[in-house]
Amino acid sequence: LQQQKELTNWAGNFTFSTSNLHYPTTIAQLQGLIKKYLKVKALGTRHCFNRIADSKYQLISLKAMTSEIQIDEAAGTVTVNGAMKYGELAPFLDNKGFALHNLASLPHISIAGAIATATHGSGLKNGNLSSVVSGLEMVLASGEVIHLSREKDGEKFFAAVVGLGALGIVTKVTLNIVPTFFVRQDVYQDLPLSELEKHFNEIQESGYSVSLFTDWQKQSINETWIKKKTDKDDTSKSTAEFFGGKAATKNLHPIAELSAENCTEQMGVPGKWYERLPHFKMGFTPSSGKELQSEYFVPIENGVEAIMAIQKLGKLIGPHLFISEIRTIDADEFWMSPCYKQQSMTIHFTWKQDWPAVKKLLPIIENELSPFNAKPHWGKLFTMPYSRLRTLHPKMNEFREMAASLDPKGKFRNDFLERNVFG
Repeated sequence: LQQQKELTNWAGNFTFSTSNLHYPTTIAQLQGLIKKYLKVKALGTRHCFNRIADSKYQLISLKAMTSEIQIDEAAGTVTVNGAMKYGELAPFLDNKGFALHNLASLPHISIAGAIATATHGSGLKNGNLSSVVSGLEMVLASGEVIHLSREKDGEKFFAAVVGLGALGIVTKVTLNIVPTFFVRQDVYQDLPLSELEKHFNEIQESGYSVSLFTDWQKQSINETWIKKKTDKDDTSKSTAEFFGGKAATKNLHPIAELSAENCTEQMGVPGKWYERLPHFKMGFTPSSGKELQSEYFVPIENGVEAIMAIQKLGKLIGPHLFISEIRTIDADEFWMSPCYKQQSMTIHFTWKQDWPAVKKLLPIIENELSPFNAKPHWGKLFTMPYSRLRTLHPKMNEFREMAASLDPKGKFRNDFLERNVFG
């Protein structure tokens, strides 16, 4: 047990309700801790902006457990410790000639934490990070170790992967891998909203992964980031225009006033997949995170309407916002994923760190997006009540039953889960 003075999340917007943090080094030690305490929660890289990973009792980090990486070339998989960060795994895989299909905008997040909250990355045909999970090792409330796989466990597997930390502590994750690849990143400024309205699908299909950054203050998208698969010798220049947007003349940060030095290389220069798919470089801690984040998923077919609904709120949102990002993600089969059986577009908000102001804005945004059945990201800030969340997640009842069977006494539940999932 390490008594921390005060444990905060990455953004510093909240302090955990306990400073009891344990670092087991073996599965046996982890089992012992889980059996010993009535209530425990796993702690990852602390990148959530809400209290989904909070505990008033005991926190457990898997950081000190051995993190050997096992590649199975025949199966096309890699197995890792759940606490490993994507930014640590990626160069190792690349070195061996492999890649992951996608990465989130930050490579600094832990694998088990990212998949537990259906954290995503981008691309019309790219499922979120959990979509390439093929197996899990998890320690249950009883201390029993179970192994679940996509092949053998069907629906139980689809319930457990995006588990919200409610079912057990995930110690190992097996991911599908692909041959390594190269990506170039081209950025365009001031793409007119009128063009986005007319050509939304073509714009989203123009790259392997496309991100639109806007502050909702003018009738255009501030920056359009297009990530395309390419080969390492690609020297072709970006086109001067893209649907009315002008090619950037230098590397940009999504927030125009900030220096681009901690952003991944742009200007059409090819680079390894893991040096282009995230927006930020692993070597830099992205801005110490003096920010808040919210994000909502809508069905892709309502994407343009949802953007226009938020655009109308520009004057209201502007004073409190750093930047918004619009992305797409493919459908998946995970019960508690916001993309469950739904190809989605997300509207993400990076807010200034003023929770009282943001707390007033979120219900207004949620109301504007309600005709499209917008679902919040589980790890970010929202004000939607359980009565609404329950109607948005068709498998919530079955998920609760699964949680009750694996964790009958609610050892892994906390206030956030009791309020938003168990009602």
